[in-house]
Amino acid sequence: MEFSGIITAVSVVAGCGLLISIFLSIFAARFAVPVNKTEEAITDALPGNNCGGCGYPGCSGLAAAIAKGEAPVSGCPVGGKPVADRIAQIMGVDPGAFVKKVAFVKCKGTCQLAGTDYNYTGPKDCKSEVMAPGRGSKSCDYGCLGFGSCQRVCDNDAITIVDGIAVIDPEKCGACGQCVKACPKGLIEIVPYDSNVRVACASKDKGNVTAKACKAGCVGCGICVKTCQFGAVTVTDNVAHIDYDKCTRCGQCAEKCPKKIITV
Repeated sequence: MEFSGIITAVSVVAGCGLLISIFLSIFAARFAVPVNKTEEAITDALPGNNCGGCGYPGCSGLAAAIAKGEAPVSGCPVGGKPVADRIAQIMGVDPGAFVKKVAFVKCKGTCQLAGTDYNYTGPKDCKSEVMAPGRGSKSCDYGCLGFGSCQRVCDNDAITIVDGIAVIDPEKCGACGQCVKACPKGLIEIVPYDSNVRVACASKDKGNVTAKACKAGCVGCGICVKTCQFGAVTVTDNVAHIDYDKCTRCGQCAEKCPKKIITV
């Protein structure tokens, strides 16, 4: 009697399991999402960092965009030319010229050159200090705070803090963009690796205010604009900007800059 009860129980459980598996198979077949093999191949070719430096939500997001033709095969800044060439082969297109990029800190306000308004004693973190009065203790509201929030998110050990400001080693930088996101003042931008002419200031204050706050600040004088023969330099919001597509890297603007904040 007891044995027959066990047999019945086992049969019922087995039957339920069989019915459930049949229903699951039917639903799986009906609601299955078509697999894009090209997208899968591109995902496998990408480094898998999921850093977001490409502007898409992770490697799978970039792979989907490339497969649809919405992003270039060279869209991954971390993978560089080898990954771009591999993806181009998958897509059956010419990889074209790959432009290596690196991160750059738009500030030269070292401890010796930038003034301070008070002694900050809070948490040693840029995101904490930027909440203090004046967006930090530095007299320049746009200056690097130097507590290394960017340094802590860099997986390539490309960032060091020198004399109170972040400095990026272009040879180590993978242009993943994590430091760009980490900087609470938006001081870091991604620029072409071979663009040797860069503006190391982000202050939007008027020239007299900037000059008082930092000896290395752009005063928006416009001499660089007048010097450039190619229309590559403009002054917007009281600070110089360089159009890297127009810049010939001659360095004339840097030579004429009275504050020497255009670096070569």
